[in-house]
Amino acid sequence: MTEDAADTDTYALKSADLPEIAAPDLPYRPPMPKSYRPRIGMIGTGGISASHLDAYRTAGWEVAALWNRTRAKAEAKAAEYCPGARIEDDWRDMLGDSEIDVVDVTLHPEHRAPIVEAALKTGKHVLSQKPFVTDLGVGEDLVKLAEDQGCKLAVNQNGRWAPHKAWMREAVRAGLIGEVMSAHVALHWNHGWTAGTPFDEIEDLVLYDFGVHWFDFIASLTGRRAQSVFATASHGLGQSNKVPLLSQALVRLDGGQASLVFDGGAPHGPRDTTYVGGTSGSLVADGPDLGAQRVTLTTTEGIAQPKLEGQWFNDGFRGTMGELLCAIEEGREPSNSARENLFSLALAFAAVRSRITGQEVEVGAARRLES
Repeated sequence: MTEDAADTDTYALKSADLPEIAAPDLPYRPPMPKSYRPRIGMIGTGGISASHLDAYRTAGWEVAALWNRTRAKAEAKAAEYCPGARIEDDWRDMLGDSEIDVVDVTLHPEHRAPIVEAALKTGKHVLSQKPFVTDLGVGEDLVKLAEDQGCKLAVNQNGRWAPHKAWMREAVRAGLIGEVMSAHVALHWNHGWTAGTPFDEIEDLVLYDFGVHWFDFIASLTGRRAQSVFATASHGLGQSNKVPLLSQALVRLDGGQASLVFDGGAPHGPRDTTYVGGTSGSLVADGPDLGAQRVTLTTTEGIAQPKLEGQWFNDGFRGTMGELLCAIEEGREPSNSARENLFSLALAFAAVRSRITGQEVEVGAARRLES
């Protein structure tokens, strides 16, 4: 082969022929405690609580008490998922029950922080819905309180246990692709179902409320290497929502880069693709939606495609609570701890400020959610 021919092959980005190899067995499935079976209380039984309760029922965990501002909603959830649970008229009564060890707080951020604080002060371990807080200072205070009380405080970043995300994360942790140099996510779907709902009042619905799952994913792969974020948001042609459904973010990493593309206004042909490039291999996940993803690991040894089990909904919710319970049982911090989640939030807050200002924003410079 001539030198010119070799250069042409290089420019054409041709792939090498590699053998198929067996996929390594990685601990990507939702974790389960060995013997710890606490009684769980849930504060807030809105729409998302069904995913929590279904996951807990599947795992065999006891939900002992429920509270909701509208009692009938709590009664309906109990009848469907946990008939033995009692319905509280006041959430404070749940915190006074010494037989309840863990409290799952599913309320919106503006109502959640005072209840998380009260739960920690009574010695309860807490799983907080995401986004954890809208102010990093408030989050830091809650983290310190949990540590002072000897309690575990975790965040329901359920996307961490979506099968494809979890397998890719564990592959990175196992060193299968070396050090991460790049991570790129492109999601194309129709988020227009939120038009006319309370979600349509959230200015950064896609970039923040939805996107925090992927900022958290980037953080789970790269630790605290993220340095800055540049983000934009746009209204898509023909969209019915008041708020932008198109958003994107570029993340500058120490020794690398990451990007998130959210095409939330794509009415046809949904597609979700993730690429993670490392110094000695790569990971790709691709599929028509987040519940049907095929993962490929490529290294010098060959190409592996694991057969994944489970679904994001509701295995992801079993993962967040399961990790908290395992951490309590083993006397360690959960991987989805509130302390770690503060960095994911700092990424998201930086993205929102960047969207507003049109400037690249250092991670940590935006201390709260802006609008």
